[in-house]
Parts: sequence; C-alpha cells; structure tokens
Amino acid sequence: MTEIGDIAAGRLDTAQLAAHFADAHPPPSPAQAVVEANRCYFCFDAPCVEACPTGIDIPAFIRKIATGNLLGSAQTILTANILGGSCARVCPTEELCERACVHTAQEGKPIQIGALQRHATDWLMDRGIAPFTRAEPTGRRVAVVGAGPAGLACAHGLALHGHDVTIFEAKPKPGGLNEYGIAAYKVADDYAQREIGFILAIGGITIGYGKALGCDITLDALRQDFDAVFLGIGQAGVRALGLENETMAGLRDAIDFIAELRQAPKDRVAVGRRVVVIGGGNTAIDAATQARRLGAEDVTIVYRRGPEQMTATDDEQAWAQTNNVRIRHWAAPVRLISGVAPGTQHATVTSVEFARTTIDAAGRLILTDARFVLAADMVLKAIGQHFRPDPLGAMLALQDGRIAVDDDRRTSLPDVYAGGDCVPGPDLTVVAVQDGKRAAAAIHRQFGG
Repeated sequence: MTEIGDIAAGRLDTAQLAAHFADAHPPPSPAQAVVEANRCYFCFDAPCVEACPTGIDIPAFIRKIATGNLLGSAQTILTANILGGSCARVCPTEELCERACVHTAQEGKPIQIGALQRHATDWLMDRGIAPFTRAEPTGRRVAVVGAGPAGLACAHGLALHGHDVTIFEAKPKPGGLNEYGIAAYKVADDYAQREIGFILAIGGITIGYGKALGCDITLDALRQDFDAVFLGIGQAGVRALGLENETMAGLRDAIDFIAELRQAPKDRVAVGRRVVVIGGGNTAIDAATQARRLGAEDVTIVYRRGPEQMTATDDEQAWAQTNNVRIRHWAAPVRLISGVAPGTQHATVTSVEFARTTIDAAGRLILTDARFVLAADMVLKAIGQHFRPDPLGAMLALQDGRIAVDDDRRTSLPDVYAGGDCVPGPDLTVVAVQDGKRAAAAIHRQFGG
C-alpha cells in the first residue's frame, strides 16, 4: 500500500527521464517535408490562411518548401509571425489551419502545416540567419511590460521600425508561457530561449528582469518616461477549488508544477505515486501527462463536464490517454480528505471526494447526490487562471474582467496598448503574437510611421 504523502523525486533514472521529456513530435526529414509540401493544392483564397490568427501565407511558404527555397519559406512565416517556430510546436493547428485545410474535407488528412512550418523555421534558426534588418533609430522609446509572446512580438515589430524598446519582466527569464507554462516535451532543448535570442538579435531591445508591475514599476511612471506602453502581463491569478483545507500538503497549482518541470532537472522534481488532476484544459493535460512521465503510477484527470466541453483539444485528450492517463468526466470535487504522514504533524491529502454532475433543463451544471472517492497523494489544480487588475489601479477600463482594447489593441488610455491573455479573447500563443504585432503597427502609426 502506498504510504501517506508518498511524493518523491527521482522515481525514474536519468536515461528514462531524458527519453520521456525529449521532443514529443520530431520534425519531418527534408525528404518527408518535400513530399508533404507537394500534397498541397496551393489554394487561391486558401481557407487555412483565414484560420490562422497571424495570417501566415500558408500556400506560399509550403510552395517554397516544395521548390527547395527554405530561406524564402521561413521569411514568409516569420514576417507574419516572428514566433512562428514556437507556434509550430504549441499552436493547436488541428483546430485552426489544419482543420480548415481542403484535404480535411476531402480525405480527412490535412496537410501537416505545423510540421512544415517548424521544418522551415528550424532550418533558418539552425543556420543563424538573420532575415530582418532594423531601420535607422527614430529616437522614440517604448516600454513593454511582460516578455511573453505578446510582448516579444510587439517589441520586435517596434524595433524593426527603429524604435527603442525596454521590456520589463517580473521573472528571471523571458518567454512567458512558452518558457514556464508549456510541457517540456513540446518545447524541448531550450528552444524557447534560442528563439528569444533570435528575436533580440535585431537590436534595439533591452530586457530588465525582476521588474513587476505594481511593485517595481508603475504604469503612471512608465507613461511619463516612455512615448508609449504595451502591456503583455498575462493572467497572474490562479483559481481556487473553494474547498476546505485547500492549503494542505500534497496540493499544488498545476501551472507551478509545469513551471518547475521546465526550470529544474527532471530528477529533482517530486511527484506522487497516485496523482489526481482537476481541470479540463491543456494545462491539465500537460500536468497529468508529465506526472506520468516523471514516474507516477496512477494519474487521473477529473473534469466537471463532458469531453466535448473540455477546452483541451481532441488531440491533446488522446495524447494524455496514450500516455496512460485516465480521464473521468461529469464529476466535481466536493471534499479533500487528509491524513498525517508518518514522522510529521502536518495534514496531507490522501484522497478526494467527487460528486457526479449533470446538466439541468436550463443548461446549468448541478451536483448530484452520487459520490465517489479517488485516492491521491498529490492533487494538481488546473481549473484556470484569471486576470489580476490590482497593479493597474483604476487607470484602465476593463471588459469581461480583462483590459478593454480596440482593434489596434489600444486601451482606454491613448498611449497605452495591451495584448495576449490580459485582454479578452482566446488564450493562445498565436493570438498573443497577433496582438503584439497589431499593437506595434498601431504604435508606429501613432509615431507618424
């Protein structure tokens, strides 16, 4: 029987961990890429382009792969999406461009757009080619708060036009969710930092670390010191289960667990033998799958609604299940059950009681009287994040609990822009990149560009 509080590091040896956290979806070989590219119809008014939030000319970059012009292919991608390499790895292409592909409707087998995008961008980055040249300095200065995908895209777009950009980042490393919030096997081999080095190589961008908005810097001061400000501050709040004893040992936020896996050696990250993950999004999938790959013997995701309502894509759900993660639907946690581990005086989780759920006539989720209990020595909470407006004071208007912006990503203050997860819209890396790109173009126009 598993001991109470059986959470430990080093359940697998170094070789096993290296294999489990290697690149989960390696890119195609050059020959495979050419064969796949030649399947494309190179559609005029291609539906895949319409489905891409950054508007990459997908037929154009694929045609260039087919003709051996990898430099031109990568330039086409990166001109539209400077983080095209990471988006090729983490973007839900099966829900966006590949779902819209004509081949999907005809034969159920879309062009592997994400894999081809990675093939081209990796080719360019591996050769250290700099496809962009910075314009002459304009003397304009812009502050970007947050070095995530939105902030980096905005900074690059501004630097390209010759403006000087200072990024203020609260964490010790740049990258945002690409660095701290994505499963290690999706962005392997320190790719996030290599991509950032590629972005910063254009020049004119400096990053200050340990600079949190509301603590080390204020929006009012930034507006006085800079010609414009872009906020890419994401969502810092983590939702709670709302249960008693939620701070007991054995419970932690899934996003923190994922961040630790990205920053620490895998053999030093502790995991339970029996892990329960509560939630239905990609964070839940990433946390559960990585727990299993760390050596957890039993991992279960529990979601309060059905599989169709999970925000994790079908592919992500299938990926978890192929990693021997169980997914149980229509259940919500109602009680945390604790015990005292031997040699300690502190309560630690031993199991979670769930209520089966259903939908009433009005479409509302309700708890039934049916109950079941899952044993767990580790519980990961993955029920979503929320925007925390505290660092802004009352300076900016909000919409749906996030910063209100117009089509140019301008806030209620004319010199302040925002994008990414801190504004209304889908929480996707590719959408954040488009927000940063739009804001950079609008700020450049504001400067007379």
